[in-house]
Amino acid sequence: MIKGKYNEVTGSYKSNSRRIPRPAPEIHPAPQPAPVSDTEPVQVQQSDEEDRDELDLMSEDEMQAEALMFTGLMDFGANAGLEDQYIAFEDAFDYVLKSTNHFEHVFSAEVCKQYGPEPYQWKDIRGRPDAHLWEQAAMEEFISLVENGTFTPVRLPSDRKTIGCRWVFKLKRKADGSVDRYKARLVAKGFSQCPGLEFSQVFAPTAKWAALRAILALAALEDLELYSIDISTAFLNGDLDHDVYMDQPEGFEEYYGAGFVLKLVKAIYGLKQAGRQWHKKLDSVLKGMGFTLVRCDNSIWVYRREDVRIIIPVYVDDMTIAAKSKDQYLFVKEELEKHFKLHDLGPTSFLLGVRVERDRSKRLLSLSQRQYIIDILERFEMSNCTTVTTPLPDGHRLSKAMAPKDAEEIAFMKTVPYRQLVGALMYLAVATRPDISYAVGVLARFSSNPGPSHWKAAKHLCRYLQGTKDMKLTYTPDPHAPELFTTFSDADHGGDEDNRRSTSGMVVKMGTGAISWASRLQTIVTLSTTEAEYISAVQSGQEIIWLRNLLSEFGYEFTGPSTLYVDNQSALAVARNPEHHGRMKHLDLRHYWLRDVVEAGDIDIKYLPTKSMPADIMTKALGRLKVVEMCGMLGLYD
Repeated sequence: MIKGKYNEVTGSYKSNSRRIPRPAPEIHPAPQPAPVSDTEPVQVQQSDEEDRDELDLMSEDEMQAEALMFTGLMDFGANAGLEDQYIAFEDAFDYVLKSTNHFEHVFSAEVCKQYGPEPYQWKDIRGRPDAHLWEQAAMEEFISLVENGTFTPVRLPSDRKTIGCRWVFKLKRKADGSVDRYKARLVAKGFSQCPGLEFSQVFAPTAKWAALRAILALAALEDLELYSIDISTAFLNGDLDHDVYMDQPEGFEEYYGAGFVLKLVKAIYGLKQAGRQWHKKLDSVLKGMGFTLVRCDNSIWVYRREDVRIIIPVYVDDMTIAAKSKDQYLFVKEELEKHFKLHDLGPTSFLLGVRVERDRSKRLLSLSQRQYIIDILERFEMSNCTTVTTPLPDGHRLSKAMAPKDAEEIAFMKTVPYRQLVGALMYLAVATRPDISYAVGVLARFSSNPGPSHWKAAKHLCRYLQGTKDMKLTYTPDPHAPELFTTFSDADHGGDEDNRRSTSGMVVKMGTGAISWASRLQTIVTLSTTEAEYISAVQSGQEIIWLRNLLSEFGYEFTGPSTLYVDNQSALAVARNPEHHGRMKHLDLRHYWLRDVVEAGDIDIKYLPTKSMPADIMTKALGRLKVVEMCGMLGLYD
């Protein structure tokens, strides 16, 4: 218990260390006919939390991890059933949560060895040699909340309940891995909030990886300045539009005395609406600076004035600023500092756990996740595994028939962390490694009931990553590319062994590197290769139109169509003209959307031989030489 005494008259708290200003408590009129005396402690009505889902109790890192995985896993949504998709998401969320900092670790091994793991809750602090450091961190957090005007002490109205709160402790490290500081964050138990009364809308957008990579590629091609900023306690800046009452936190019950609860004035981590309120606040500030919210991605803002172009993608509280000059960046930073407390992280070197490296003399930018791969291999005890040269064996196909067949196999698979491994690999496939997108998508289909063959294939993929962990997704100008971006589409007809559906593959390149890719199981059974290729082209066309709209909002003009390459002449003919009508008449009308955009001059479909098709690796398991060739086409280099 942190000792102290709250003075209701002066609205301040007096402690042995420092005097902290406090807002005067708001006293609600007591209900009649039995008024409550201000001198008599009020019985605080607690909320019933036993049956609530504590996954809603999220810290900043947890929210960012969920956003990362939710955004990324959408690329695999059609590749796996809903049950498999949810299972993989749970395991991916758990792993990425532990990998959101640069070193992919939760705390320093040296400190863990000396003091034990980070405390999980307040009572875990007691008896630790470093207890005073955690208490000091909690004190700093609480003072920060008070000075920010996050809450005010009040008497609880008789018709309301409180929500709980808890401390989340984290050990922050420096770039060299040494201890930087002890961090404590007060998090509300938002899972006990009452819908309609304490919150309404909760959705908050996050930037898409395709949009982030497009911005990074533009930075390489045009030699833009690229800086990163972290908004300190971002969610605490959001203003609440609902009344929410919270218990006093553990260790600080005597700050305001018995009978007082905390009425939240601003958002706090853990609230259902915290992310949305932060987004609204940031949007208001940036629009006041002259920025416009991008309609194609509501987590990106752009500033366009004559020869000035500034693009700001935001991922929860991580902000990247792309500008033509450092002066433009400094303008943005100085304006933001008038509203928020910032941490200037300098030139962008890490973005959402991805290493960003630049050689500006060559206009080259590369993305890599070497440490992430090393951590995956260590976690699943494959650090010393032998390497292979393909993500999956050439021509290898998996099916549900490979599920466990007897008690021995069932018992074996219960000891295997299949779902955790697939979940961990998903973020890698979504962020920087298009070469494993097909393999991860296939493995995810069997998350609900994997068999030994599926596990063997997953380990095969790990062996491939062992040999390619130094691979980087590289962007540099391509003198042979006349357009800002180029799209490639392919399909594997009837490749799924269980339902005979086809797999669509798509790659979009800007410069020498891929900025968007997808490997998706089609939703219908196609009757011919032409149908499968045409449906894949439709899906790729949707990505083209989205990218054209996105880049147009950035200020780039398109005077002609964007090229879509396919390797099937019949599909190309169907997209241009109503040929093969008798064989294609059963397709859903929505698939003929592609003809409209071709006729409108937005997309130009051209033929490309299969041997030169980079999307081929998105549809099937290839051999060694073909994988090496495809990686080069995708911009993946050691």
